[in-house]
Amino acid sequence: MAYGLRAKEFFVYMKNTTMLMFVGIIILLVGGFVFFKSIEGKDYGAANGNAINNENAQKVVIGSKNLNYYPQTIRVKAGEPVEISLDGSVTGCLRSFTIKEFGVSKYLKTPDDKVTFTPNKKGTFTFACSMGMGTGKLIVE
Repeated sequence: MAYGLRAKEFFVYMKNTTMLMFVGIIILLVGGFVFFKSIEGKDYGAANGNAINNENAQKVVIGSKNLNYYPQTIRVKAGEPVEISLDGSVTGCLRSFTIKEFGVSKYLKTPDDKVTFTPNKKGTFTFACSMGMGTGKLIVE
C-alpha cells in the first residue's frame, strides 16, 4: 500500500512541476515577444526634430566577429549626420543597437535598416546591444 501511495505522490508532483515549467515557458515567450515588438522600428536619432540629410551622412557598416561588434572602434565627425547599418553577420540581440548618449535605440532587423543621428558633442561614447552583451566605442572628433 505504501508503494502505491508514493507512486501517486510522485505523479502528482511531476504533473505540478510540468505545469509550472509550461507556464514559465509561456511567460518567457510572451515577454520576449512584447519586448522585441516594443523596440522594433524605434529610432530616436532625430528626436530633436532636426531633419537629417542622409545623402551627406557618414556611412558606417558594422559586422560581427567573436560574438561582438566589428569593428569595435568607429570614428566620426561631430556635427555631421551618421548613418549606421548592421551587415548580415550580425545576429541575435546585437541587432538591437543603442548609443545612450545620443538617444539612439533601434532594432535593425535587416542589413537594409539604418539608424541615423547627428553627434552634437565630441568624445568617446559606448555603443551596445540592448542587453549590453556586445559593445564598441564611437569616437566623435
